[in-house]
Amino acid sequence: MAAKYKSDFLNVLDQRGFIHQISDPEGLDAAAVAGPVSGYIGFDATATSLHAGSLIQIMMLYWMQQTGHRPITLMGGGTSMVGDPSFKDEARKLLTVEAIDTNIAGIKKIFAQVLRYGDGPSDALMVNNAEWLLKLNYVEFLRDVGRHFSVNRMMSFDSVKLRLDREQSLSFLEFNYMIMQGYDFVELNRRYGATLQMGGSDQWGNIINGVDLSHRMGGPQLYALTSPLLTTSSGAKMGKTANGAVWLNADLMSPYDFWQYWRNAEDADVERFLKLYTVLPHDEIARIVAGDVNEAKKALATGVTSLVHGVDAAEQAAKTAAATFEAGALDLSLPTSDITRGELNAGLGIQAALVQAGLAASNGEARRSIQGGAVRVNDEVVTDERATLTEAHLLPEGVIKLSVGKKKHALLRVA
Repeated sequence: MAAKYKSDFLNVLDQRGFIHQISDPEGLDAAAVAGPVSGYIGFDATATSLHAGSLIQIMMLYWMQQTGHRPITLMGGGTSMVGDPSFKDEARKLLTVEAIDTNIAGIKKIFAQVLRYGDGPSDALMVNNAEWLLKLNYVEFLRDVGRHFSVNRMMSFDSVKLRLDREQSLSFLEFNYMIMQGYDFVELNRRYGATLQMGGSDQWGNIINGVDLSHRMGGPQLYALTSPLLTTSSGAKMGKTANGAVWLNADLMSPYDFWQYWRNAEDADVERFLKLYTVLPHDEIARIVAGDVNEAKKALATGVTSLVHGVDAAEQAAKTAAATFEAGALDLSLPTSDITRGELNAGLGIQAALVQAGLAASNGEARRSIQGGAVRVNDEVVTDERATLTEAHLLPEGVIKLSVGKKKHALLRVA
């Protein structure tokens, strides 16, 4: 593949499909050639874990580090108290300081898995914008920073227009978010020499605000780079399933279930996802996609899971899947939920059991799966939606195996 840029950093991002827009491609390329660039991505603490939709940003930071530059992970301890209104129909729920701190502690785990932190020129930094945002004097901030923002221009951003076009309220609190994010860029440049902000394409307006703000405040040239907002080939949003978010933290989604999400990728997405979400080199990806598509999906699942949960967890997930799907064996490392013997003695309804095992989001969904002939107990099809599980269903291993379709399996274990 012919090189489009002079720097390894932008060539890697370009060839792997990460680049949607760059504010000044030539300037950023030259800066990346001249020496290590410090660049950041901000992550608001809206939950205790990021989900798979955020993985593309994490991978951009990974490749930044791998090509000799310094990634900065900005935790939104301050901006999370306001909430990003971008492309939202209504205001986000306001979080307490305690909830934000708890969420940040959970989010940090994934970065420690993927990035190398330290004091070297390309070692990552972890920063929290609460350090400066929570100490601001409001009147001084308005005079020094707010005067550089045009309300007319802010109203023209798609993220704002969408809310107003739908006649949804946009609070003054939310309107301040883009000012705070722009100020983050200026402050990160002052404190840590950050000259690049990256993010999803929905953040373009917010990032450009920071570039412009630096210019208006007499600061150095800053750069913006965004990645495309990804959907699957069928149009589904990345990081979402019928049962909810695909979380990156193991306490919210097991490595096995995470592996299965990627194993079930649509055929048309496999090559693109291998480039975006694994660290496999181009020639290896080309070799994989030239072969059997199911083997390519396994390589994708193992590659992503290795990055997020470690090689051992990925290999165990692959072994569990092979034992469950290919050999038809009972693998005790399948996702497991505990039930009491009293529940079994009383007769545990199959619908409730499927919900408890995480194989259905509701009794209604469980009932529809049973009616469709997709549900099995210990590999035997269940057709009665009122069926109950009892001690008679316990296998010698002390568990009951539940399945929905060919790819979703779980165990119920008597605690």
